[in-house]
Amino acid sequence: MREFFERISKIDRRIIYLLVFIGVTIPLLTRKGFEFKPLQEVETAYNFIESLPEGSNVLVSIDYDAASMPELQPLLEVMLRHLFRRNLKVIMLGHWPLGLPLGQIALEKIAKEMGRKYGEDYVFLGYRPGIAAVILNIGKEIRGVFDVDYRGIYLDSLPIMRNVHNYSDIALLIGFEAGSVGDFWVQFAQARFNQKIILTSTAVVTPDLYPYYQAKQIVGLIGGLRGAADYEILVKKKGFAYAGMTAQTIIHIIIVALILIGNIGYLAMRRVR
Repeated sequence: MREFFERISKIDRRIIYLLVFIGVTIPLLTRKGFEFKPLQEVETAYNFIESLPEGSNVLVSIDYDAASMPELQPLLEVMLRHLFRRNLKVIMLGHWPLGLPLGQIALEKIAKEMGRKYGEDYVFLGYRPGIAAVILNIGKEIRGVFDVDYRGIYLDSLPIMRNVHNYSDIALLIGFEAGSVGDFWVQFAQARFNQKIILTSTAVVTPDLYPYYQAKQIVGLIGGLRGAADYEILVKKKGFAYAGMTAQTIIHIIIVALILIGNIGYLAMRRVR
C-alpha cells in the first residue's frame, strides 16, 4: 500500500504529457465533444442576424492581430458563413493594421467557398488611422474616410457601396475585439448614431464589455472560445472552436484529477511517515 501511494504522489511527467496530448488531439481530430446550451448573449446575437432582411449591409471591424487569432479567427469564419448564407452584404475594415490581413484572408476564403462576388456581395476597405475620427466620420459620410477600397477602386464604382453613405445605411456592425476599440464603437457609433452593434472578443476582454450588453447598448456579445463554440452550435456547423472548447474542458478535468491524486498520495505518505 505504501508503494502505491508513493507512486501516485510522484506521477511520471511523461504520463502527464501523454494524457494532455490525448485529451487535446482526440477532440480536434473527431470534432466531437460535450453538449452544452449556448449562452443567452450569443443566442441573442445569432437571432438578430437571422432577423435582418436579405441584402442588408453589415459592417465588420477587424480589431485584433495574430496574438488573438486562435480565439477570434474561427468565430470570424463561422460568422461570415452565416452572413453570406443569409444573403447579407459584408463591408470589412479594421483598426489594427497587423490584423487586417487575417480578416482579408478569412473574407476571401469564405466568399469563394460561398460563391460570393467582390464589389457586389462584399468589399474590403482596409485601414485608416485615428479610431475615434474614423468612427465619427463614417457617421457623416463613409467616403470622407474611405474614398477607395484597399485595391484603390473608388467606392462609387462598386455596386455594394453605391447606396452606402453612413450608419443609417448599415443594418449591423460586428466588432472583433482584442483591445479597447469596442469601447469606441459603443461610445461613438452607438451612443451618437444609434448603430446596432454585436461585439465579439477574446475571453480576457469580455468582462469589460458585459455592461454594454446589460445596458442594451449592444444587441449581442460573443466572448472567447466558448462564445465561438456556442455560435458554431447555433449555425449547426461544429468546427475548430467547438473542438477546442471540448479539448480545453478535458484538459481541465485531467488537471483537477491529477491534483487530487497527487495530494491523496502526498497526504497518505505523510501519515505513514
